[in-house]
Amino acid sequence: MISLQTVFIAFFGIATIGFGILVFRTSSMVRSALALLFSQTALGAMFLAMQAEFLGVLQIMMMATEMSIMAIFMVMFMMDPGGLGAMEMSHQKRLSILAGVVGALATAGIALFTPWGVVVNVAPPAAEQIRALGTELLGRSMLIFETAGVTILTAMIAATAVALPALQRKRNA
Repeated sequence: MISLQTVFIAFFGIATIGFGILVFRTSSMVRSALALLFSQTALGAMFLAMQAEFLGVLQIMMMATEMSIMAIFMVMFMMDPGGLGAMEMSHQKRLSILAGVVGALATAGIALFTPWGVVVNVAPPAAEQIRALGTELLGRSMLIFETAGVTILTAMIAATAVALPALQRKRNA
């Protein structure tokens, strides 16, 4: 008997793949960004369906913030401010298809032929999983996460600073 949890995992998995395909099938940056947002939100919902609440909420919050920032920058700095003009969203199609097929085959091969070991019969409760994840994030990985966060913030500020003079010239012209 298929459980309701399995149905939700399958539904959100299919939605993730469907919206992921739509990212490359649309001809608009805004529509592509929204499709990516929906794809990653469906992935977060899939985490929630698997009872990995922390990862699910984190995935949804991160992608909502990231796609909002991306949409704002697209509207500010692109030639087509609305981002709705037609444009080609895929480049080097043959190489891209080849890379996708090779990547898919490699991933399937790793998934099927790797001896994964014993599957855990009983997972620790959610509170214990979150405590262990928090210990990991605030322990040995803290410096990595802090460095990545500061680097991303610096890149966003630098991109804005570099783009502002060009935007001023564009307005004055």
